[in-house]
Amino acid sequence: MIHTERLDLVPLPLEFLRATRAGDRARAAEALGFGLGPEWRIPDPVLDLRIPQLEREPSLSEWLLRGMILRSERRMVGHVGFHSRPAPDYLAPWCPDGVELGYTVFGAERRRGFAREAAEGLMAWAARAHGVRSFVVSVSPKNLPSVALAARMGFVRVGSEPDPLDGPEDILVLDWPRPSPPANEH
Repeated sequence: MIHTERLDLVPLPLEFLRATRAGDRARAAEALGFGLGPEWRIPDPVLDLRIPQLEREPSLSEWLLRGMILRSERRMVGHVGFHSRPAPDYLAPWCPDGVELGYTVFGAERRRGFAREAAEGLMAWAARAHGVRSFVVSVSPKNLPSVALAARMGFVRVGSEPDPLDGPEDILVLDWPRPSPPANEH
């Protein structure tokens, strides 16, 4: 588990993902061990990718989907995770040693800073625990909130690529830790 100021980033167990795929809210909540808000679902295409990955390689659970658990209320407000372990072949053109990050904050929980807090917590964990120094997000240029968030976090556009599900996406890279701003000299 990764702790941030307000969130616990909890690896989502395979049983939670299976129950979510089946639409079984009670079984999903029991598998997770935390409350589920009204928007607890993860899109089927994501589950269709992640469930087989975890069935083949359970050790990926620390890298893949994590629930964003709002600690004060002990309930899930979104999810965050990497798409793979670091240095997957598909990132070689843009960021050969990096890892791609994704995040979703459920609608009613948006505009509260959870995406940034979770993303930064996950990147700090990857840097500290595994020496990862480069991170990637791929964002539709039409997804203005995510484009703005990536820019505020310091991600820089390095290319674009069509996504089979989401259409064209910009590829953005961030080196971690971010450079510190210059000190004011007097």
